[in-house]
Amino acid sequence: MTPLRRWTARTLVLPMENVDTDQIVPARYLKVTDKAGLAEALFRDWRFEEDGSLKDPPFILDQPGMAGRQIMLVGDNFGAGSSREHAPWALTAWGVRAILSTGFADIFRSNSLKNGLLPIVVSPEVHRRLWELIEREPDAELIVDLAEEGVLLPDGSTIDFTIDPFAKRMLIAGTDELGYLLSK
Repeated sequence: MTPLRRWTARTLVLPMENVDTDQIVPARYLKVTDKAGLAEALFRDWRFEEDGSLKDPPFILDQPGMAGRQIMLVGDNFGAGSSREHAPWALTAWGVRAILSTGFADIFRSNSLKNGLLPIVVSPEVHRRLWELIEREPDAELIVDLAEEGVLLPDGSTIDFTIDPFAKRMLIAGTDELGYLLSK
């Protein structure tokens, strides 16, 4: 896993609530074990036609200027549904390192933390403020600082968040629980 410490990135906006893990990665991709190959499965049914061509108009991930964005701003209850690690695997394979939402499904949040993806919960007021910021400045860069548990906005203000200390330690080290145990 790539260590998560402090990074600057632009934001990708997905304004949908109750996005479940089957929408993030359809069940037919659960047979794969290569995490790197899951980027194409990410939101597959929303991005591609049955023949494999991109939908028109293209889904947000496939629009010009979206490649390389490492932060997602999503609606409430992101990652609902079944407990599949493939969802955070696909998101990280595409390049997403952090997701901001007012709420995550518990299993998705847990799977994300164990697989190098930082789920950040913000209040509805902060969520609305972020939405307005990205709407005004689509290419605004945010700085995510896991060590300090904050997101620095372009105006100099910081959005604080909390994370389980052990999960934080694993993300900063770029390892998981098994890697931690093996290091002991």
